[in-house]
Amino acid sequence: MRRIFIIRHGNTFESSAQACRIGAGTDIALVESGRVQAARLGDYFAAQDLPIRRLHSSPLLRAQETAAAIAAATGHPTDGPLPWLNEIDHGPDEGRPEAEVLARIGEEALADWDERGIPPEGWRVDAETRIAAWRGWFAQGGEGAELLVTSNGAARFALLAIGASPAALKLRTGAFGELAIDAGGQPRLMRWDERP
Repeated sequence: MRRIFIIRHGNTFESSAQACRIGAGTDIALVESGRVQAARLGDYFAAQDLPIRRLHSSPLLRAQETAAAIAAATGHPTDGPLPWLNEIDHGPDEGRPEAEVLARIGEEALADWDERGIPPEGWRVDAETRIAAWRGWFAQGGEGAELLVTSNGAARFALLAIGASPAALKLRTGAFGELAIDAGGQPRLMRWDERP
């Protein structure tokens, strides 16, 4: 059986800092709590004794650092970044505090993004291309586990690609989801937004 784990990178802000909306235009490293989350993910996947076939990340530093921690713990080297795993572009909201983003776009637009993957006005998101990339990945053959480290904005399109509808599309930092692909090639959501 083929198992695909979609993993969100660790924290990029400490809990005492004002969280800002960061996307593809802001390439920042993990903070200490994010490095702890990445190590926890690595320990979790190492303990599962999975037959890891591939370990990829987005091109962003925060995803690459998380993937490196998983690689160190599991002994499976990273297989490099995949551009389609990159975070989305938040346009005019890039780097802005969440309160300002909410004031600009409104609660309904944010709910549409979190629950249905509909980007707010001004965000640059090619949903069709994202969904096609996930479907292309799912259509590949093979057995074993594939670990894909990405960001929240990119991860949600995996669910939209298979028509899954959990309560929310959001994937928290340091959390993962799992899809299983059966012999007929159909992806099935096993779990979402779980933290080790």
